[in-house]
Amino acid sequence: MKLKLEITPDLVAMMAAEIKAGERAVTTATREAGNTLKSAWRAQITGAGLGQRLARTIRSEQYPKGKPSLNAAALVWSKAPVIVGAHDTGPLIRSKSGFWLTIPTPAAGKSARGGRITPGEWERRTGLRLRFVYRRSGPSLLVAEGRLNARGRAVASRSKTGRGVTTVPIFMLVPQVKLRKRLDLARDAERAHEAVPGLIVANWVEGKL
Repeated sequence: MKLKLEITPDLVAMMAAEIKAGERAVTTATREAGNTLKSAWRAQITGAGLGQRLARTIRSEQYPKGKPSLNAAALVWSKAPVIVGAHDTGPLIRSKSGFWLTIPTPAAGKSARGGRITPGEWERRTGLRLRFVYRRSGPSLLVAEGRLNARGRAVASRSKTGRGVTTVPIFMLVPQVKLRKRLDLARDAERAHEAVPGLIVANWVEGKL
């Protein structure tokens, strides 16, 4: 008696097709999880009032590039990690020189380069000299003798008689500041991580239908 075992369809071909389906499912799932996390982080940043510009520093990338893989991964990061990280952790900030941190008041305006203006730049721009005022209670100040223009910025007075000239606080001086934690990036990262297995199964089943 002679027995012959024949498997139809080809088992090897079935396994190869299943592996390809798995590669596509894992790759799609990690890409979806990465894009979801990127959107969640951007929404957190804008929701915290930190602006669209900082939100757009959040990027995502898929690996390996250009081909499906069972080892696919997604990387989500910020192009401004120091700023984003500071709002995520709420650190204690001290002056590098060990002296004062200068906090501009609205009367100081903004830097010509954008962002926070320094005392040196303010003096060069306005032609006014800053004067230190020590306060026992509350932050000490850097003040200038001038006037406030229509935009609430301190400028030099044009009056020859001194009319309208007043002492204007330009900078507050503090030894350190505690930045308020405004983001919780780990929360969204954990949610994206937990969603990956379900996304893989959903994409695997969908690819076979």
